[in-house]
Amino acid sequence: MAAGLSMLKFSVLLGLLSNLSLGLWPESSKGLKIFPPTCNRIECPSFETVHVGNGFAIRRYNSSMWMSTSPIQDISLVQATRTGFLQLFDYIQGKNEYEQTIEMTAPVITEVLPSDGPFCESSFTVSFYVPKVNQANPPPAKGLHIQQWKATYAAVRQFSGFVSDSNIGEEAAALQASLAGTNWAAAIEKRRAEDPTSSYIVAQYNSPFEFYNRVNEIWLLFDLEEGFAI
Repeated sequence: MAAGLSMLKFSVLLGLLSNLSLGLWPESSKGLKIFPPTCNRIECPSFETVHVGNGFAIRRYNSSMWMSTSPIQDISLVQATRTGFLQLFDYIQGKNEYEQTIEMTAPVITEVLPSDGPFCESSFTVSFYVPKVNQANPPPAKGLHIQQWKATYAAVRQFSGFVSDSNIGEEAAALQASLAGTNWAAAIEKRRAEDPTSSYIVAQYNSPFEFYNRVNEIWLLFDLEEGFAI
């Protein structure tokens, strides 16, 4: 039974790493209309949607803790996410200093710092949301580190199908374009000016065996100053 549960966890989480191109949801439902179905089954970070725009939404995420890999240098987001995920999968299966098994969560996120050229390596940090029961004392592990998020805002774009190296840049650019001219864009640019290493995040939710209603997201994180009108 234990072996069967481990394989089930592995198959669900491997979906976060697939680079196929199947499984689009209907055209009429594109945008921010789908709550990630995975979050009805396993734990996800809690958030409040504070604004819905044309092709994007603004969320406020509560403070949370993430277990992250060291930056991975690669020309492929898909391959870098796979590399990082394998480290995180070992971690939740008990390869940590407490030898503690940890429940799977969603999404697994990949923070992207693009390279300066088309054939240069980019930097990718892959992270796993630590379940609430482990947030107070997450087991440490070699090669991994904790990221403590304060309450954070995110501009979010959803897209369907499977994440691939060919579509991720287009989706990130589409989110940027949809935000153009808004107050949200100004807040995002302010964060980038303060932290040049900040770029965008790819969030992946689904199992490789789910071909319909797949939900992936691009996140642009930012902070709001006091008095900002939502």
